[in-house]
Parts: sequence; structure tokens; C-alpha cells
Amino acid sequence: QLAESGGGLVQTGGSLRISCAASTLRFSAYTMAWFRQATRKEREFVAAIRHSDNNTVYGNSVKGRFTITRDNAANTVYLQMNNLGPEDTAIYYCAADEYGLGSGVRQMYESWGQGTQVTVSS
Repeated sequence: QLAESGGGLVQTGGSLRISCAASTLRFSAYTMAWFRQATRKEREFVAAIRHSDNNTVYGNSVKGRFTITRDNAANTVYLQMNNLGPEDTAIYYCAADEYGLGSGVRQMYESWGQGTQVTVSS
């Protein structure tokens, strides 16, 4: 199971860090990712961190502003979001892909959290 936390309301230009805790003893075997879905839009890839070497991949809209990291000892993945804008407002979902390569394709991920709301006010 995946459980996101840390969402909330932030002003334009602000920062926020959201977390995803995994209840599994084999967390290190999972490539972890963040996706987001804004109202009336498709779910969008945000970032992924590979299980084997912590290589990271980012969606074009967040490159240079967001950073994904993981703590295998704590079974947790984080998303640090800086310089936020209203376009970042969405529900942010954590996803896991066992032995995944770090794909941005949502169908590759077999486990999903319930999401956490991030709202950026203008």
C-alpha cells in the first residue's frame, strides 16, 4: 500500500514537499513515481526514481523545479516542489513499479496511492 501526505495550499512561487510511505519490506525493489491529475485533465507524469541506481526522470513541465528522492530505510519517496504556480494545482499520486526502468507511462505502474491535493493560489 502507498500513502501520500504533505499536500496543501501554497502561494505562487512557494515550495512544498509531499511524501509517499510504502508498506512493503521490499521497497528497494520498486521504481517509484509521482503523477498528477488536474480537474478535467488526463493524469500526467511528474517524476520517477529508479530502484536500481536512483536515476531520476522528470516530466517537461516540472524539470528544474521539482526533485524526487527516496529513503529506502524509511520506505518513503519524496517530491520537493519549488517555484510553484497555479498550473501545478492537482491531485498528486504516488505509484510503484517493481523492478521498473523509470517509465513515464502510467500503465507500467501496478500500485497506486489515493493521492494528496496540492493547490497553488495566484
